[in-house]
Amino acid sequence: MSIQKLVNQVIMRNENFIETAEELKPQLHETIVKPTSIVAIKADSEAIHGWSSEVVAPASTLSDSEFGKNDLFVLDFGDHQVGYLSLKIRPAGSPPDAPLKLKLTIGEMPVEIAEPFENYKGWLSSSWLQEETIFVDVLPAVITLPRRYSFRYVKFDVIDTSPKYQVVFESVECRAVSSANINTVQKISHQDAELQRMDEISIKTLADCMQDVFEDGPKRDRRLWLGDLRLQALANYETFGNNELVKRCLYLFAGVPDDKGKVSANVFVAPQLIADDTYLFDYSLFFVATLHDYYVATNDLETLKELWPTAYRQIEVALERLDENHILKDSSDWWSFIDWQEGLNKQTPSQGVLIYTMKQAILLAEELNISEKDNLKARLEEIVEASKTHLWDKGQQFFISGTDRQVSWASQIWMVLAGVWTKEENNKLMKHLLAENPEVGIATPYMYHHLVEALLVSGEKDRAIEEMKSYWGGMIQDGADTFWELYDPNNKDFSPYGSNLINSYCHAWSCTPTYLIRKYAL
Repeated sequence: MSIQKLVNQVIMRNENFIETAEELKPQLHETIVKPTSIVAIKADSEAIHGWSSEVVAPASTLSDSEFGKNDLFVLDFGDHQVGYLSLKIRPAGSPPDAPLKLKLTIGEMPVEIAEPFENYKGWLSSSWLQEETIFVDVLPAVITLPRRYSFRYVKFDVIDTSPKYQVVFESVECRAVSSANINTVQKISHQDAELQRMDEISIKTLADCMQDVFEDGPKRDRRLWLGDLRLQALANYETFGNNELVKRCLYLFAGVPDDKGKVSANVFVAPQLIADDTYLFDYSLFFVATLHDYYVATNDLETLKELWPTAYRQIEVALERLDENHILKDSSDWWSFIDWQEGLNKQTPSQGVLIYTMKQAILLAEELNISEKDNLKARLEEIVEASKTHLWDKGQQFFISGTDRQVSWASQIWMVLAGVWTKEENNKLMKHLLAENPEVGIATPYMYHHLVEALLVSGEKDRAIEEMKSYWGGMIQDGADTFWELYDPNNKDFSPYGSNLINSYCHAWSCTPTYLIRKYAL
């Protein structure tokens, strides 16, 4: 054990856990992918974000053209890719008497190609916007870009050559990388073509996020986040079965808790394992859930024994936030994610997460046959009864949250998933929720996953499928080849970051339709 001191943060590094995680680092599979077509990006009021692509010519004709100063073209790779671009360029005309200056704009969606990055005004760093300016002094040349990109489209702007020569792009290709092996996934043949396509896109989304860890998004953040990991792991068990990668991620989190034993909301793995200084109430508890789900999938008792103390500590820390009524204190000194929904009070949905994960912790303690199970059961009973007493509004027939007694979708969904009421009562609550449609709604695919699963566990299978088709099916209709970080069917330009240029269009927490379809036999 070693201690790493950062500003306002003391990390207790467990070198044995870190070494275990390093030994589980996966080998990346590589695939050479070539563009399918040359396209034009055009303004389109019917398309999401106002832009769409139109095929101009097959990509195989690219080498027939010569490009000089101020020429441009856009390549479409036909599907979402995560990898490294290589260009083979030769001169045409007189010998090159000046360098080639080339700008590449790289995007997952047409909007990223069409709208100048210089106009970006969001609050996340503009350095996430994918672009390169290259100077080529000697031609012909083969250039491999060192950065990994997440994209479908690449715009080539020839800024300058010289009056004496032009350039020909003999080939452009991507060395796509993933630790997922698509050939290991058992294909399903679904009688519903829409669900079949949803399953396929979910698997592609998950695969592109599976690198040497489960990344939250290969375009932006490119980190291991606990909330995303939990959902990726569930989808993985139903598809790739890369359980060693889940195990690696669990050990990475357990390897760098703070001096109170809390696990960070996310970790960086380069240049070394670093715990971020962000701690989220719900995400820390999801370490318990992820360990539980891993054990159910693998029966790996040795890993459960090693990581149980870390998991149990997350419960202990969470219980310290309860007041004398066994209800989470709602104040400004904590952060629980739950969803990006503006104005959402997090108290009651977080209480639901606590109950949900305590139940999983009890199951793990029973597997280990340790004394903590009795204390957990006693505390759980108190918390469930307190939730019914203090958070349930009999008049409205809803759970309320915070001092203003807010009624939100998230509160009802998490209390259903937590099993506070019986299945029959949960069914009644979900029907009431759908009928009343409270104003404080849902903002992300992350929360939509929990809505669908709440419908499924409460017996509303048909409505669950309807919600999936409306939401993820809506993304497909709007051009998704991998599922997105953010999607609001009623406000398709929604971004919590101030610009949809910075949104991630291949994102971990959107990959779960394959889990929902396969787990619940939809």
